[in-house]
Amino acid sequence: MVVVGRTVACATSVAVLATCGATWYAVHDLRSGLTTSSALDDIKKNAPPRLDNSVNLLLIGLDSRKDMNGNDLPGEFVQDELHAGSSSEVGGYNTNTLMLMHIPANGGQVTALSVPRDDYVQTVAADGKLHKIKEAYGIAKSMFEARAPKGLSKAELERQGREAGRRATLATVQNFLGVRIDHFAEVNLVGFYDIAKAVEPVTVCLNHDTKDPAIEGQGSGADFHQGLNTLNASQALSFVRQRHNLAGGDFDRTHRQQAFISSVVKNLRDKGVIGDFGKMQQLFGVVKKDVVLDDRWDVLDFAQQAPNLSGGHVTANTLPIAGFATINGQDVNKVDPVQIKRIVQQLIGHDPAPPTDGDAVENSSSAPAPPSAPAAPSSAAAKSSATVDVTNTSGVPGAAAGELKALVALGFAEGRIGQGPHQARTTVTYGVGAKEAADQVAARYGVAATASPQVRAGHVQVTLGAGYAPPAASPSAQSAPGSSAPAAPADPAAGLPMQGPAVKMGGIPCVD
Repeated sequence: MVVVGRTVACATSVAVLATCGATWYAVHDLRSGLTTSSALDDIKKNAPPRLDNSVNLLLIGLDSRKDMNGNDLPGEFVQDELHAGSSSEVGGYNTNTLMLMHIPANGGQVTALSVPRDDYVQTVAADGKLHKIKEAYGIAKSMFEARAPKGLSKAELERQGREAGRRATLATVQNFLGVRIDHFAEVNLVGFYDIAKAVEPVTVCLNHDTKDPAIEGQGSGADFHQGLNTLNASQALSFVRQRHNLAGGDFDRTHRQQAFISSVVKNLRDKGVIGDFGKMQQLFGVVKKDVVLDDRWDVLDFAQQAPNLSGGHVTANTLPIAGFATINGQDVNKVDPVQIKRIVQQLIGHDPAPPTDGDAVENSSSAPAPPSAPAAPSSAAAKSSATVDVTNTSGVPGAAAGELKALVALGFAEGRIGQGPHQARTTVTYGVGAKEAADQVAARYGVAATASPQVRAGHVQVTLGAGYAPPAASPSAQSAPGSSAPAAPADPAAGLPMQGPAVKMGGIPCVD
């Protein structure tokens, strides 16, 4: 599978846009030179109803080594500064960051939800087939170009092709999540670099030392140590695109995207950029050059809600998968669209939408059938009726005993601990009658629980694999020492089966 990962580019734009609430003049200056898109117009008729004045904002990070006119980025720049190989075709037009931000109308807690890029879903406004969700953009763009009228200039062909890609991405994500998308922001590869350059240096925090050499376009060039790291723009790109040599692979990279946004916003706040028109001019220039916004976006209206994004009131989670599969030679994430819709609807306070025809098609694909959607966080009775056994293969001394103690404190019945042969990932399996409890246990580790005939009835088996870290004590939900993060509200997704720990924004969160 081709290594791509210039995935956090778009997400950083929200940090830039969060500066817009300073003065009306700053907003007017920003609005006057933006690149806008009408892609939302074509998905409006199939969108769920808007029930209140909250805003659902989709951040799109486009993995492309081409500029807005379809011209190749300079090879030396891509290779030396971005550590992203030299070919302009690598990465194509994949959307390697898809993050929905729900901004409540009352100015309360902002919920950010990242969609894993390899989720295998039915595309909408593309070819209608099952693909990785990141591929909807590129498929739709290629389809448009294949039937485009002759005589279009290269720049116009690129512009209209990208519009087709945006429509497909918006429609596919909206259908998959089951919520209306009100606005979107898109940033390409060079956009991330330019934004990172404008705000450098940025401090991030890691739980472990890590390296990922960049060799012939493979690898990110990451070379970081445990604790606080101060990054320039090139290092920032390595930080957010690394997925090799990480226990959680793509999912750890997604957590880095979330943490980087938090660090950028803190950087801007600490430097006094937020609220200072003069200091925002360089950022405004980057936004105008590299960011595409929908043409419905009333930046002045958004500015009234944007301060929430810089005040420590954002919690970021990664939506869960139901397992892994290889389909047509590609590694994909199996997903349960009914479960995803239920989780998203619970978080934004709306009633779940009924399953769509696309959901039925997705579940009948060649991917192994995902487990049925778990119920909302369930009763204490479900916990106490299940016995949890823990086997340690992680190499962390005392991990099994420590985890069993923590699970018993959460209300599960105490079982046995043991040691086992090395296992690459932490897994949760269950016997007859223990599914509900197993789903709750699995949420602790960011994995999906699976049934196993080898597990006794009423029991849940936890096997701690490589890369295990105690979830309850993990710094992922905390900030680095000295980061002066504001006290964050409780995570509204607590108890839901997310893919790994939440990232609390507002400071410098430590991640893997």
